[in-house]
Amino acid sequence: MALKLYYHPLASFCWKALIALYETGTPFEPRLVDLGDPDARAHFLKLWPIGKFPVLRDEAKGLTIPESTIIIEYLARHHPGEATLLPMDHELAWRTRLKDRFYDLYVHEPMQKIVTGRLRPAGRNDPHGVELARAQLATSCAMIEREMADRSWAVGDSFGMADCAAAPALFYANKVAPFGDSHPHVARYLDRLKERPSLARVLEEAKPYFKMFPEQNAAS
Repeated sequence: MALKLYYHPLASFCWKALIALYETGTPFEPRLVDLGDPDARAHFLKLWPIGKFPVLRDEAKGLTIPESTIIIEYLARHHPGEATLLPMDHELAWRTRLKDRFYDLYVHEPMQKIVTGRLRPAGRNDPHGVELARAQLATSCAMIEREMADRSWAVGDSFGMADCAAAPALFYANKVAPFGDSHPHVARYLDRLKERPSLARVLEEAKPYFKMFPEQNAAS
């Protein structure tokens, strides 16, 4: 198969790429990488020395495409599928890219900082950094709460790339800093995202790995 996705089922940024692939129905070969396995790690680092997920390999073109946003943009241009995740309308397109960046930088990254703080051994964590991440996440959720009061999706009237970014970011953020009681519009938005067959499939595939996440109720 021409397209191969190197990923891990628990990795949140991998979810973003997987959701896009499932939404568009684009055929691809999943390549699960266990970085704890020396051979698998060596092979992956040869492909992408940075060593971060996800990475798309287009064998037909001989191209290696890293970063979830770039993967989605690449797919939209070179392997368009059943759904359009990046609008053709220029106004909606830049707004979609802005919201994609917002969810990655101001929801996803602080969420990951909190998770990393829980995974690090005592004495090697960063309490101040985690405190700042929680503050950033609170600010971001307040902004999303206002925006989602009168809309169903992040941008426009249909599911798009920004929603692909929002889904894993909000799912995991709700585990480390639950927002259901304080931000009902954000919670309902997450519920809509979880009802998408694409995210439901990602969650099902991730179930065997949720025990690795530092939350007992990560699969709920």
